[in-house]
Amino acid sequence: MLHGVDHLPIVKTLLLCDEAATERFAGALATLPDVRLAYIELRGDLGAGKTTLVRHLLRALGVQGRIKSPTYTVVEPYELPDLTIWHFDFYRFSDPREWQDAGFRDIFASPGLKIAEWPEKAAGCVPLADLALQLDVQDDAARQLRLTAQTRLGAKLLNGLGPTCLNTVGP
Repeated sequence: MLHGVDHLPIVKTLLLCDEAATERFAGALATLPDVRLAYIELRGDLGAGKTTLVRHLLRALGVQGRIKSPTYTVVEPYELPDLTIWHFDFYRFSDPREWQDAGFRDIFASPGLKIAEWPEKAAGCVPLADLALQLDVQDDAARQLRLTAQTRLGAKLLNGLGPTCLNTVGP
């Protein structure tokens, strides 16, 4: 059993044919109430579109103003009237223990949406993500997005996206 999941992880794959498709996918994800409780990890090479996806998700959730990459700050918090969001980027970590030293355990134990880019740099410290997103470059504009639900909450999110999402992101 995987942290509240009594089955193998659920996996769906989407083709995001351009940035507009990424924006539509992020908008669909933002409509799901449980996303506000989730931990989502994003994986992919440099330039795969992880931060772009996060920006579209945060905009869809109501974040105003500049949304910057937390590459140098490691975490960027966003406070909305009914939601706290933490956007992490562990790219610069050289040792997973930096996660513990930074005090992120308390953030992950608190309510709100947590999104982490480069979670493998904090391997063994970050909890199991509810939803793992793998972005792979197909060409200049297109990305393949593999979504893996790893917990019950992740399965609920993935199932909530449904066929409507599949129809809005394709070519």
